[in-house]
Amino acid sequence: MLRLLILLAGMLSTRRPGTMTPRPAGTDGVAEDGPDDDGTWFHAPRPGPPPQLYREPRTRPLPPARRRHIPRTLTWAAILILAGLIFRKAIAWAVLTALGATLHLVGLNVHLPHVKLAWPWQSISAGTTTDTDIGPWVLQKIQGISRPALGTENFTFTFTHKVSKSIGIWPCWYSSTFATVGHASATVNLNPGPDWWMPATGHYRLQVLSRPAPGAPGRVSVAIALPRPQLPQSAHDVTVDNTMSHPIDVQHSWTYPGLGCGALIRPQFSVSVLYAQAQNLAFAQVRSNPKVTGPLINAAEAQAALIIRNNFVQPTVNALGYRLASFRIRWSAPL
Repeated sequence: MLRLLILLAGMLSTRRPGTMTPRPAGTDGVAEDGPDDDGTWFHAPRPGPPPQLYREPRTRPLPPARRRHIPRTLTWAAILILAGLIFRKAIAWAVLTALGATLHLVGLNVHLPHVKLAWPWQSISAGTTTDTDIGPWVLQKIQGISRPALGTENFTFTFTHKVSKSIGIWPCWYSSTFATVGHASATVNLNPGPDWWMPATGHYRLQVLSRPAPGAPGRVSVAIALPRPQLPQSAHDVTVDNTMSHPIDVQHSWTYPGLGCGALIRPQFSVSVLYAQAQNLAFAQVRSNPKVTGPLINAAEAQAALIIRNNFVQPTVNALGYRLASFRIRWSAPL
């Protein structure tokens, strides 16, 4: 009987194929296949992962290209070198002029190379041509000169200054000889006035040797006359260099400086007294001594020719398409 009840209970508990059995509690409402079941269980849909958007692979940006840094010192050096090449003639002229003035100041007569003042824009372009009558243009430039030419020279001379102040029967005298350096200038009047340049005087001649052609400048020659250089007209036009003047011989009485002789003599040898005497003697030298007047005249003439040629004639003819083939100055008496 007992076996019969067990058999009936087993038959009732056996599940038929194709039937659905509720899922036991605690399985989150998802049905699973049992190990001993051959039927189909119902599975509730599970939410899947969210869709992924396509992203391009991240690439690392390239660093910016480094610029080559040129040192500022090198840049300025290149600029200065370029300026020196362009203005080389003007720089050489300035250096030699300053060196010559310095040597003259210290009393040294050194013959330095002669360099003409020239600017880059004074050169003539290859294709410049013109039919302009350049004579009046050059003359107009010459007539516009407003400053004289000064030829300055240094010269040396000696002079003696003696003072005698006897005190009763006592002799009192003092004598000193000085070596002195003087400075003087001769003047050239570069602007004698319109009457000086009248055609009838013959003081200005410009001759066109060849006209400008394509690729070649023309050629001209210029000859002018100027009044002779003028020497200093007064002692105030001459100076004496105190720093380079010194006594070379001294003689005095046996009473100097005692017995009151020194007190009488010393005021007569003050700087102002000696300078006035030296200045008057220097003026006499520049007016009568050929060894002094000759260099003065030559220096003034050379400076006048340099000023007129390089500052007035040469730039004018170059601007009009010509080359200055020759330039001459002669010296004439004033009108």
